[in-house]
Amino acid sequence: MSKVRVGIIGTGGIAAWHARQLLELPEVQITALTDTSDKNRNAFVEKFELREARQYSNYEEMLAQAELDAVVICSPHTQHFQQAQDVLSSGLHVLIEKPMTCSSAEAELLIHTAEQAGKILQVSYQRHFQPEFLYIRDAIASGVIGKVTSVTASLYQEWRQGTPGSWRQDPALSGGGFLMDSGSHIIDVLLWTTGLTPVDVKPQLHMHGAPVEIDTFTSIRFAEGALAGLNLVGYAPCWHETFVFCGEDGGIFYDNGKITLRRLKQEPIVPDLPEQTTNQDKSFIDAILGRHEVLVPGEFALKVVKLSEMIYQAAGYVPQAASITEEENV
Repeated sequence: MSKVRVGIIGTGGIAAWHARQLLELPEVQITALTDTSDKNRNAFVEKFELREARQYSNYEEMLAQAELDAVVICSPHTQHFQQAQDVLSSGLHVLIEKPMTCSSAEAELLIHTAEQAGKILQVSYQRHFQPEFLYIRDAIASGVIGKVTSVTASLYQEWRQGTPGSWRQDPALSGGGFLMDSGSHIIDVLLWTTGLTPVDVKPQLHMHGAPVEIDTFTSIRFAEGALAGLNLVGYAPCWHETFVFCGEDGGIFYDNGKITLRRLKQEPIVPDLPEQTTNQDKSFIDAILGRHEVLVPGEFALKVVKLSEMIYQAAGYVPQAASITEEENV
């Protein structure tokens, strides 16, 4: 394989991130693009000088006609499942933006399809490649803070103010609100860094008049004995991300990229972190080329989908039904 030929489905904001990272790799050629908007597609082509890439308004045509080895899916959430199914069934590797799917049943079917096709299925959780989160995961795994007793994971974002009229507040396309969207990254960190197994959730949701949920506050009990508070606030004045991991022998505090290790009655420690060496796109290509295993496999992303599903179900929340209720209340 001289170059890995990549197609992209969806040319919105996150697709630009993927394009920049893919174009840094000499082993990659972006050969095809799909977007239902001619304007968006053409602007994307001009921005990244992809004039030789074939353009499509329908991804099925791209799969049937373009010469591809892999596809990056950057479409609205509820479209991920069918598009990924079709990509894998076409004999191509797939990198899916978060969330992998909007239900655990869909996620399990995708994993089975990838296994049957013998193709790579990776989900684009970029925090798996960031040194600060790798430090947290390794520190917890090596017992630096002892057995984990509690975790608080919080994300604040001006999501409610920035998404009206977009697909993110259309339940048919988003599959949910802030928890399903940006919140998926926080759930990912919570589960991936700790390895904990959720068994019970108690959520509270607030829609703030939107068609989908905006704020969620959830207490979580894990099989291993730890507790967690998951706070996802989509009606905030700015972006702010915090995690606190407490254990029997210490704690790790993360605040907007800054990490502090604390022990009882001792001075805080700020660890030295290495430079980042890979990202979601490079690792995907490296896995295709056999350089290492898939670093964010579907089997892990399924855990994120399951916890999201648990929270929605415990709240008695179905986005489509919630949308209808909101409309009736207007």
